Amino acid sequence: MALLNCIECNHVVSDKASACPNCGCPVSFSLGTASLAVPDRPEPKKREPRKRRKYKKLPNGFGCIKKLSGNRSRPFAAYPPTREFNLNGSPVSQPAIGYYKDWYQAFDALREYNNNPYDLVHNDITFSELFTLYFNAKYVNNKKKNFSQASIKSTKAAYKNCISLHERKFKDLRKYDLQSVVDNCPLKHASLELIVTLFKQMYKFAKENDITDKDYSEFVSINIPDDDESGEPFTQEELNILWKNKEHPTVQIILIMIYSGFRIKALETVKINKQKQCFKGGVKTKAGKNRIVPIHKSILQYALNFNPDTFKADYFRIKSFYPVMQQFGIDKTVSGKKHTPHDCRHTFSWLCDKYKVDELSKHLMMGHSLGGDVEKSVYGHRTIEELKTEINKIKV
Repeated sequence: MALLNCIECNHVVSDKASACPNCGCPVSFSLGTASLAVPDRPEPKKREPRKRRKYKKLPNGFGCIKKLSGNRSRPFAAYPPTREFNLNGSPVSQPAIGYYKDWYQAFDALREYNNNPYDLVHNDITFSELFTLYFNAKYVNNKKKNFSQASIKSTKAAYKNCISLHERKFKDLRKYDLQSVVDNCPLKHASLELIVTLFKQMYKFAKENDITDKDYSEFVSINIPDDDESGEPFTQEELNILWKNKEHPTVQIILIMIYSGFRIKALETVKINKQKQCFKGGVKTKAGKNRIVPIHKSILQYALNFNPDTFKADYFRIKSFYPVMQQFGIDKTVSGKKHTPHDCRHTFSWLCDKYKVDELSKHLMMGHSLGGDVEKSVYGHRTIEELKTEINKIKV
C-alpha cells in the first residue's frame, strides 16, 4: 500500500481507496501510476486579439489625426502641426482643423491645410465679423487717408444689403452665395455696383490676412442694364458758354470730359501720354478699361496740365461741377432735368455723330462692347493716328 496526495484537495489517500475520503474525488490507476480522474471540461474559447486598423504614417511636420472616444458621428479630429512651444518646451495646443467621419476625410483636410495654411483663429469668422475688421482697417485705423462721409455711408449701405450673408461663415461662401445677393437686390445698378465693390474689397482684405486663399468676388456680375447711362448732351449754345469761360479751371476739366468721352470716375486713374498725346484708361466694362483715346487738339493744353493723382470725382462733382453749371446758367437740360457729369459723355457721342466720326472709331474711343458684331469685335482695329484723324473731325 502506498500513500498518495489527492490532486483535488491534497489530502493523503491510500492507493487502495476508490475515492478520497475528504473530498470524494475518485482514484484510478494506469500502468501502476496513480492519478485522480476529473470529468472533461470544455476548453474556453480563446478570444482573438482585436485587430487595430493601420493607417499610413503621417510625415513629420504634417500634423496628426486622432480618433476621439465615445459614440460620435465625426470621431476623427485633424490637428495642424505644432508651431509654438512654451518656455518649458511643451507644445502649445492648437484647435482642430475640423472633425470628420473617417480618417481619410481628416487626412484630406490636413493635406489641404498644409498646401494653403490659414489662420485657425479666423477659420470660423462670419461675414459680419470680417466686415468689422475690414471697416476698421480702412476707415478707422487708417491715418494716412481721409475718406468722405459719402464713401463711408456707401460702404455701410452695401453691407446692409448683404443681410443674408451676415451670420454665414466667410470661408463657406461661394460664388453662388454672392451672386444671389446681387441678383435678388431690388435696387438700381449703382447700388449693385457698391455691393460688388464691397465683395472685392473684403476678399482682398481676407487674402491679405490669410483668412482665405480664394477670391469668389471676381466671378460676380451685375445682370441688369446700367441705368446710370441715361443723360442728355449739352447743346451747342451751352458748349459756346463753356468755351467763353475756358480759363476757369473747372470748365477746363469739363471740356476734357466732353472731348474725350471719359466718365468722371475714370479721370481719377487715367494715364496721360504726353509724347503720343493720348489718354489711356477707363472704368466699368472690359472694353472700356485701358482704352486709348487721342487728346483732341482743342483741349491739349488742359489735358497736359491735368493731374489725375489729385482729382477726386465725388469732390469735383459736388464742389465744382454743379456750382459752375449754376454759375453760368446751364445747370438744366433742354427737357428741364439737372445736368450731370455723365452728360459730358453723351455730348461726346453726339459730337461724334454730328461731325461724322467713323462708327468703329467712336465705339473704340468710348469703350463700347462690340461683342454683338463679330466682324468689328474680331477684325475692327484702328491705329492711334487713325483715331487722331477721326476725333479731330469734331469742330469747336
